[in-house]
Amino acid sequence: VFQNRRWDSDFSTVRHIIQEGLLGDLVEVTISYDRYNPGLSPKHHKETPGPGAGIVKDLGPHIIDQALVLFGLPQAVFGDVRITRTVSQVDDYLEILLYYPQLRVRLKAGYFVREPVPSYIIHGRKGSFLKSRADVQEAQLLAGKKPDEPGYGVESEAEQGLLHTEKEGKVVKEKIKSLQGNYMNYYEGVYKAIAENKPMPVTADDGINIMRVMEAAIQSSREKKVIELLPL
Repeated sequence: VFQNRRWDSDFSTVRHIIQEGLLGDLVEVTISYDRYNPGLSPKHHKETPGPGAGIVKDLGPHIIDQALVLFGLPQAVFGDVRITRTVSQVDDYLEILLYYPQLRVRLKAGYFVREPVPSYIIHGRKGSFLKSRADVQEAQLLAGKKPDEPGYGVESEAEQGLLHTEKEGKVVKEKIKSLQGNYMNYYEGVYKAIAENKPMPVTADDGINIMRVMEAAIQSSREKKVIELLPL
């Protein structure tokens, strides 16, 4: 798993806002990956019961990884995993709550969100940031656009995030231009790890931690209780 979603334009923008401290100490974060699709996917492996099927193991790794990149491994996990489509044989709805000492992170994904809401909702003690999921790289690549062409990875201005916070003692409410998405940064990172002995951009431990959160969420939903993540 190479976790290309770390280099999406929307997530890169959210990460920048948090790292710049524009919201103050964070209190609550929601990351969602919603769509409206009451039918089954033509990709049969995603809809056939098995070890890798279902929304937790399809969309879950993307949003779990983004949370772990931002905040690290949580202390505990609560999960609500269920089936909402009448034709589905695999889980197609998830809500996962990650417990940190001073922060709660909510991860959501489902197939019955016809009217989109912000995919990133970040609330801190100074302000909030709302951002849509609007990365264009996948669509551009499918259309034949190359990463070195002008406009690659550039979101529409209509998808700019909303920042409502305090700067130098004044309340501001403004749109924030999205950073450019660039999946090539992953491959550049792999090259530097091989050629220059730099750290790998995504490690095996990253993958293991994602699986730990997924399994804890599934166990939590089954047992209807919070699952602590003990140190390895």
